[in-house]
Amino acid sequence: MRLVFMGTPDFAACSLQKLIDEGFDLAGVFCQPDKPQSRGHKVVPCAVKQTALAAGLPVYQPEKMRDGTALAILRELDPELIVVVAYGRILPEDILALPKYGCINVHGSLLPKYRGSAPIQRAVLGGETVTGVTTMYLSAGMDEGDMIFKAETSIGERETSGQLFDRLAPMGAELLVKTLRAIEAGTAPREPQNGAEATYAPPLSREESPIDWTANARSVLRHIYGMQPWPCATAVLGGTAFKIFAAERTDHTTAKAPGTVLSAGKRGIEVACGGGETVLITELQAPGSRRMAAGAWLLGHPMEV
Repeated sequence: MRLVFMGTPDFAACSLQKLIDEGFDLAGVFCQPDKPQSRGHKVVPCAVKQTALAAGLPVYQPEKMRDGTALAILRELDPELIVVVAYGRILPEDILALPKYGCINVHGSLLPKYRGSAPIQRAVLGGETVTGVTTMYLSAGMDEGDMIFKAETSIGERETSGQLFDRLAPMGAELLVKTLRAIEAGTAPREPQNGAEATYAPPLSREESPIDWTANARSVLRHIYGMQPWPCATAVLGGTAFKIFAAERTDHTTAKAPGTVLSAGKRGIEVACGGGETVLITELQAPGSRRMAAGAWLLGHPMEV
C-alpha cells in the first residue's frame, strides 16, 4: 500500500520512523515550512523533515493546502492512503477524497474527548487519570471521523505534559502500524464518534500561565505539570515573577488568603491555595536565572514571610 505521510513535530516523527523501520512504501512526506527557532532565530528543520531526509524520502512543504499546490503534488505521488500525525494543517475535502483508502490520523487522546490541537496538555490540565491515542479516518470536521483503534495509559500524578508526550508518541506509532495492517487486510473497524461526549482541546497560550491560587491544591498541581514544557506555570512570590516547575501537596491547612507565602526555606516555598489547602513549591526559575530547587534559590535570595 503506497502511503504519503503528513506531520511536523517529534510526536509525528516517532510514527514516521516506525513506518520506515517496518518497511512501508512511503511515496513522500509533507511537513510545515521551516521556521526560525529559539532566540537566535535560526531556521531549523522540523523533526519530521529531519527523519524523512535521513531516510532519503522526498519532502514537501507547501505554504497552503487549499491553493491547488498540495493537491497537484499528491496527484503526482498517487498515494493509496494518507497518514496524518500532528501535521498542524486541516486537509481540504479534495485531498481527503483523493486516496483509495482515504486519510487516517493518529490523535493523542481517547476520542471523542479532547478533539483539537492540544489534547495531551488538556488531559493533564483537566485532571484526567487515563488518556491514550486513537486512530481514526479523517473527515471534514475537526477530529470527528470514525474511530479505528484505541490504546490507553494512566497519567502519573506528577507527570508533565512533555513526559506524557514522550510516552504517547511510541504508543501512537505502534497503533498506527496495527491500523495500517488492518486496513491492508480489509479488517479495520469503523466506529462513529458520539458527538454528545465530545470535548475540545484548544492550543495553550501564555495568558494561561499564571497559577490561580484560589483553586484547590490538586488543581494547582495539575496546572504546574500540565503547562510543561510550554508555556510553563508562573507565579509572583515575594515580589519576584517565577516559572514554576515542581510542587507537592502538603497536609497543612491555613486561614490565610490564597496566594499568601506561608514559609520559605530549605524544603521550598509553601503557598496558600483555595479551600485552606497549601502546596510546597520545590523547583522554579527566576528571571535571568537557571531552573533550580526552590531551596537553593532561597539561599541567595531570602524571602520575607
